[in-house]
Amino acid sequence: MTDLLSKAFKKASELSEDSQDSIANRLLEEIEDEIKWNNSFESSKDKLSAMATEAVNKSDRGKTLKIGFDEI
Repeated sequence: MTDLLSKAFKKASELSEDSQDSIANRLLEEIEDEIKWNNSFESSKDKLSAMATEAVNKSDRGKTLKIGFDEI
């Protein structure tokens, strides 16, 4: 555990039980979201790599158009 997280837990322990539970619920939700994101990214890494390679190959063959964001 990092010093900062330890400091946050120590500070939180000074709050009421209701406040502690509220913080704990938000932290657990944030952790679950982070785990889901990491799992989602990990499972799509190969596909994203293949798509990037395909895009570079198309660009090298002159099969792409250079446009700005306002032209999409």
